[in-house]
Amino acid sequence: MIKIGLLVMTLQLSVAGFGQTAIDSVKLVVNNFFTAMNMSDKAALTNILADSAVLQTVVTTQGNVQVKNESVSAFINSISKLPKGAADERITFKSVMTDGDLATAWTPYQFYYKGKFSHCGVNSFQLVRIKGEWKIQYIIDTRRKTNCI
Repeated sequence: MIKIGLLVMTLQLSVAGFGQTAIDSVKLVVNNFFTAMNMSDKAALTNILADSAVLQTVVTTQGNVQVKNESVSAFINSISKLPKGAADERITFKSVMTDGDLATAWTPYQFYYKGKFSHCGVNSFQLVRIKGEWKIQYIIDTRRKTNCI
């Protein structure tokens, strides 16, 4: 099963340059990120994220807003230890914009853990095209359990 998922991602990446726009290529990388999460695929997550990637979450508690940093290596290690299929983040693309080697994607989401709804929010991705390949440089998200569509 893992090999099939990796094969699909590899085939998607290999055709990314043929007939696709930069926006299509960015969407593919973001979708591959969530496929790798769902497959608990440490190697794929490592490959999709830039070497200097930053992960953050906006946390609002009783009106106080904080931005929490998450270690990329800790995130990848925690995801890789999950049972395959446990982390199911369902996104929609609200907007994707590119300018040369910089891209941004805004993706509202619903997160399910082991088939049960956990939370929702929005991801904001910043991607950079490095050596001709889009890499996720920065993700900041919100998380809530109410007002989910």
